[in-house]
Amino acid sequence: MEILIVDDEPAIADTLAYALKTEGYAADWCGLGREAITRLEQRAYALVILDVGLPDMSGFDVCRQLRRHSEVPVIFLTARAEEVDRIVGLELGADDYVAKPFSPREMVSRVRAILRRARPAAPPPAEPPPPAAAPLFQVDREGLRIACRGQWLTLTRYEYLLLACLLERPGRVMSRATLMDLVWRDAEETEERTVDTHIKTLRAKLRPCLPERDPITTHRGLGYSIDP
Repeated sequence: MEILIVDDEPAIADTLAYALKTEGYAADWCGLGREAITRLEQRAYALVILDVGLPDMSGFDVCRQLRRHSEVPVIFLTARAEEVDRIVGLELGADDYVAKPFSPREMVSRVRAILRRARPAAPPPAEPPPPAAAPLFQVDREGLRIACRGQWLTLTRYEYLLLACLLERPGRVMSRATLMDLVWRDAEETEERTVDTHIKTLRAKLRPCLPERDPITTHRGLGYSIDP
């Protein structure tokens, strides 16, 4: 598996590349956002470690352009650790957010965890049932993916875990704190507002296949439930 490191500091890139190669990953590096976009359009990487503060453009802008054509996992790397930056990164579809300074070993552990849960890039050999015959939702736990009316949704790691968690308990109102414990148990310094952000992105991704209704219900002051 090849990891693309996008960071304008060679010392940090070299440290990350060495740590990744020690664990058996291949590492590629570039220092500019536009160069990263070009490489990601031409090659298939397993994961991207993306610095927010690049010389030519913001890492957030790189991720926005990347998400137009790819769902490759992204870890943001930044010197800023404010909550608003983490929320922006998650809303853009990032899988993790690491603040500098960081431990190379911890970064490799995060990479390994994300790749272990990553949705397979290749389509399944068997076609999903036709929409008319398919149930509203199908959860493929081995493939870590969910279909809505027979169409596989494009979900980030936490979007998948959140939707799967709600579908396991249909009709049950789940508080933000409970969802944080079940979905973000391995994420450090994550705020409850993250749940609201991911519910918003889930609704947007469900809208094309469920234009007539929103299956996720907001219970003010209580939490969320789903009616599948």
